[in-house]
Amino acid sequence: MSEPVLNHPASQSALALFDLVEGARVTHLWGRLGWQDIRRRYRRSTLGPFWITISMGMLVAVLGTLYGGLFKVEATNYVPYLTLGFVIWTLVNGLITDGCTAYVNASNIIQQARLPLSVHVYRVVWRNLIIFFHNAVIFVVVAVMFGVSPGWTGLLAIPGMVLLCVNGVWVGMLLGAFAARFRDIPPIIASIVRIAFFVTPIIWMPELLPHRAVLPMNLNPFFHVLEVVRAPLLGEAPSAVSWLAMIGFALIGSAATFVIYVRYRWRIAYWV
Repeated sequence: MSEPVLNHPASQSALALFDLVEGARVTHLWGRLGWQDIRRRYRRSTLGPFWITISMGMLVAVLGTLYGGLFKVEATNYVPYLTLGFVIWTLVNGLITDGCTAYVNASNIIQQARLPLSVHVYRVVWRNLIIFFHNAVIFVVVAVMFGVSPGWTGLLAIPGMVLLCVNGVWVGMLLGAFAARFRDIPPIIASIVRIAFFVTPIIWMPELLPHRAVLPMNLNPFFHVLEVVRAPLLGEAPSAVSWLAMIGFALIGSAATFVIYVRYRWRIAYWV
C-alpha cells in the first residue's frame, strides 16, 4: 500500500514552504502581536516604550564616560561606537534569546488557533525591531552631539539590517523548535550569548588588540553581525569578509533550518 500523500517528503516540503510564505504574508497579524507585546510590557507606564530609549541613554552615558577613560580613547570616536554596539547587540540578543521561546510563549495560540507557525517567529523579529528603533534614537542624538555623518556609506546599513533579520528568522525557527523539545536550551543559549558579549567588540574596540588577534576576530560570527550595520553608520564600509560571512550565514543557516523545519514542524504543537 502506498504512503499517504501528506506524509510524502515533497508534500511536507510544500507545506513547510507554504507555512513560511503565508506567515510572512499576514503582516497585520504578527505586526499587531509584536506591538501588543511591547504595550503589555509597559502597561500603566506613563512613558511606555520610551523607557527603552531612556534606559539605553543612561547606559551609554555611564559606560561611555567610564570605559572611555579606562581605554584612553577620545569620546568623539568611542561614544558613537559604543552606542551603536549596544543598540545593535540588544537587537541580536533579543533575536536569539526571544527566538528560543518563540513557540513556547505562543503555546496557547498554537494549541487553539490554526495559524502558520512562522508567524510566531516573525512576531519575535518584529518586536525586537521595534525595540531597536526606539534605541536608535539614542544614536541619532549621539551622532548630532559628536558630529558623526555617515554620508552615502550609511545606506549600506540597510542591506546589513536585512541580512541580520533574515538570520534572525532562521535562528528563531531553529532554536525555537529545539527549545520546545528540550527546555534546557534557552538557559544554555543565554549563557553562550552572555559570554559572546564580552569577546565581541562592543565595549572595547578591535584597535586596542594586538595585530595577531585579527584572525580570531574574523572567526567570531557576532563581530560580522555587528560590523555590517555598525560600520556603515559610522561612515565606514564593512569588509568583504563580513559581507561574505553574513551572506553565508543566511544561505547555509536558512537551508539547514528548512530541512529541520520540514521534518519536525508538525511536532512543535505537541512539544509546546
